[in-house]
Amino acid sequence: MSAQPALYCNSLTSYSRYQTRAVKVGNVVIGGGNPIVVQSMTTTDTMDTLKTVEQSIRMIEAGCQLVRITAPSIKEAENLLNIKNELRKRGYTTPLVADIHFTPNAAEVAARIVEKVRVNPGNYADRKKFETIEYNDLSYEAELERIRERFTPLVKICKEHGTAMRIGTNHGSLSDRIMSRYGDTPLGMVESALEFVRICRENDFHEIVLSMKASNTLVMVQAYRLLIKKMQEEGMNYPLHLGVTEAGEGEDGRIKSAVGIGTLLEDGIGDTIRVSLTEDPEFEIPVAKALVERYTHRAGRESFIPPLGGGGVNPYEHNRRNTNEIVNIGGHKVPVVIASLANKQQITPSNFFSLGYNYSATLDKWNISDQACDYIYTGTTPVNFKTPGTLGIIYDYNVWKTLSAPLSLGEGPGVRLPLFTNEEYLSAEEKSAVLNFISVNLAQLTPSFIEKIKTDTTAVLIITTANEHGMAEQRRMFAELMNNSCQTPVIIRRTYQGLDENRFQLHASTDAGALLIDGLGDGIMLEAEDIASKTINTTAFGILQAARTRISKTEYISCPSCGRTLFDLQETTAKIRNRTSHLKGIKIGIMGCIVNGPGEMADADYGYVGTGVGKITLYKGKEVVKRNVASENALDELIDLIRQHGDWIEAEPVGQE
Repeated sequence: MSAQPALYCNSLTSYSRYQTRAVKVGNVVIGGGNPIVVQSMTTTDTMDTLKTVEQSIRMIEAGCQLVRITAPSIKEAENLLNIKNELRKRGYTTPLVADIHFTPNAAEVAARIVEKVRVNPGNYADRKKFETIEYNDLSYEAELERIRERFTPLVKICKEHGTAMRIGTNHGSLSDRIMSRYGDTPLGMVESALEFVRICRENDFHEIVLSMKASNTLVMVQAYRLLIKKMQEEGMNYPLHLGVTEAGEGEDGRIKSAVGIGTLLEDGIGDTIRVSLTEDPEFEIPVAKALVERYTHRAGRESFIPPLGGGGVNPYEHNRRNTNEIVNIGGHKVPVVIASLANKQQITPSNFFSLGYNYSATLDKWNISDQACDYIYTGTTPVNFKTPGTLGIIYDYNVWKTLSAPLSLGEGPGVRLPLFTNEEYLSAEEKSAVLNFISVNLAQLTPSFIEKIKTDTTAVLIITTANEHGMAEQRRMFAELMNNSCQTPVIIRRTYQGLDENRFQLHASTDAGALLIDGLGDGIMLEAEDIASKTINTTAFGILQAARTRISKTEYISCPSCGRTLFDLQETTAKIRNRTSHLKGIKIGIMGCIVNGPGEMADADYGYVGTGVGKITLYKGKEVVKRNVASENALDELIDLIRQHGDWIEAEPVGQE
C-alpha cells in the first residue's frame, strides 16, 4: 500500500471540495468554491429558433444553469444570436454554450455571440481515420505547431470577447495522433486536453473548463483523477465539468451516470455536471440536481474517520483487491448480490419472484433469471419451502443455530448460512463449515479481530456504516484490511431511509459504485425502506454492470440526443432494446451522428450510427460493416450482423416455464 497521500483530491476520508480557479460564464461562476453548476444540451435543430428557445426555457425552468446548443457549421453558429436575443427578450439570462466539433470557423463565429464555447480537441483540428502514425519528437512537435496555428485564433477571440471555453475530451473521439502517441488510454485523454490548454496559457487565456468524458466509467474516473495530477504538476487548477457520455436511458442511464459522476463528487471533485440521458434534456436536470444536493451541506461536518495514505489502490488504474475464494465469493468470482427479505413476517415462493427466481408449481422447478440474486438474507424469518440449490439463505446467528438440516442441497452453498455480529463470531462455538458472514463497522474492525478472520477460510465480512460520508468510511475499512494483509472477502452493505426510488438508485450507485470502481468489494447488499424488492435487486445488478464488474444484461451505449442527431434517438433505442435485450453481455452503441460514433464503437461490440437523413451505418467494433443502410431496414440488418458473428441467440417466449 502506498504511503503517499492521494494527489487527485484533498482527502480520501473526509469530504472537502477540491479547489479550482473561478471561471466566469456570463452571470454564472464555475469553480472557485462556488456551488456545483448543473447544465444540459438542447436536442432541437439549431436553425429552428423557436423550438430551440422553447426547449431552452423548459430546461431553464427545470433548473438548468447553462444551456448548450450544437453549432455544426457557420450557419448554426450565426443563428445562436437569434436564439440568444429571443431568450433575452423573454427575460431569460441563462448563459449559452456553443458545442463545436469539426468546424473551427463556426467556433470563431460563436465565440463572439455566446458566453462559452465547447471544443473537442480530438476533432477540432483533426479528422479521425483510425490510422496508426509513427512519430518522432520532431514530427510530433510539427503536428502541435499545426494545431497551434488552427486553435490560436479562437483563443484570441475568446480573450477579446470575455468568452469562456470548455476543452472537452471524449474517449470516443481521440485523434489518430493521440491514439498513435499514447494509445486509447486515460493518459491519452488527458494529454489531448492539455495540448490545447498549453496553447491557451501561451496566450495568457485562463477562462477554461476541462472535461474527460467516456462511456466507460472506469476510464472516465481514472482520466479525471489523472488530469488533476497532471495539472498539479504543471501548476494548473482549472475547474472540471463532469459527465459520463452515452450513459443511455431510464434506470441504466441514471445508474451509470451516478457511478461515474458520483465517484468523483464523493472525493470533492467537480465544479459543473451534465447527466447525459437518451431523453429530453429537461429530464436530465432533476437527476443532476439530485446527485449534487448530497454535497450542499456535507463540507465542514465532523468525521471520526481516521486519515489514510494511498487508500490501498492505484487511483489511475483498475485492479481488483486480492481476496480468498469462498464458495462463489471473492477470488476471481464476479461480485455477488445479497437481497434482503428481513422485514417480512412470512416468506413464500412469491417473495422470490422479484429477486429473479420464478417457481413453477406445475413442473415443481425454479426458473432462474440472469439477474437472480446469489443470497437472500431473511434475518429471523424462516423459509419453510424448498429453495434453488444454488441459492444461499442467510439467517441471524441466533436463529440459524436453532434450525435443522437445510431444505436445499446442490451446487454452491444451497444451505442455511449464519450472519454473526463481530461479538457473536468471536465467542461462537458453532459455525458453518461452508461460509460464515460477519457484520462489522469501522470501530469493530480492530487489529485483533482482523488477525482472527485472516486464518478463517470460511469468513466473509459484511461491512456497514451509518456515516453520512459512508463511502469514505467503508474505503477506510478496506484500507485497514489491506494494511494488515487480510484477504477476507467483503460485501458492501448500505441501508437507506426516506428516499424515493430515483434518489435511492442515485445514492446507492454513488456509494457502492465508488468502491467498486477502485476494485474494492466482492458483493453488495442494498436495503431501503419503501422501495420495492425488484427495484433494489435490479439496481444492485445495474451498479455492478455500470462499474464493469459483472455483466448481467445487454448494455446500450446510447448518446443523448442533440441538434446533430439524424433520427429519433429515443424511439430507435427503444426498438433496438426491444429486439436485443436478451443478449446478455453484448454492448450495442446507438449514436445519433458521426461525432462520437466511431470512437465509442471501440467500446461496443456493435454500432448503429446515423450518417445521413434516413441513413444508418453499422459497425462491428470500430470497423464499418455496412454504410448508408435505409433506416427502415437497419434494425433487421443489425440483427443479421449480430447473427453472422455468432452472438445472436433466440429470445425465450414470454411466459415459458
